[in-house]
Amino acid sequence: MTDETSETPRERALRILRSRPTKGASELLGLNPIDCDPERGWVRIGYTARPEFLNPIGVIQGGFLTGMVDEAMAVACIVKADFKIFIPTLELKISFLNPGHPGELFAEGQVEKLGKSIAFLSGRLMDADGQTIVTATATGRVLLRDKVKR
Repeated sequence: MTDETSETPRERALRILRSRPTKGASELLGLNPIDCDPERGWVRIGYTARPEFLNPIGVIQGGFLTGMVDEAMAVACIVKADFKIFIPTLELKISFLNPGHPGELFAEGQVEKLGKSIAFLSGRLMDADGQTIVTATATGRVLLRDKVKR
């Protein structure tokens, strides 16, 4: 049993991220929280790119890659705000630099600026060798979690 009062902010955030059940897209993409820095607004998340994600030419379809980096950016913002917000993406720019292949992929999300109603985010997705596959920037709408209709 962990003594929650002696946890660092990083340990607390990772405990929360790892204890939440993955659902829907997060489960499909194989979300696995690896590391974070709540003060900085940064996360590293592992994903499992499955063969079912391949497009007709044999590389991971861009929508799956986009989903991974988009989710990592959102999680970075949620961690920075101590899990009190939801951050739907308003705008997203993706640059596809290299093809993605089945296997382990890693996304890093970073909060560039977190305001009261808007957040500016950046991210990148890499393969197991550290080669960057995708870079991204996003603008998200900051919503208090308890105000989100489900």
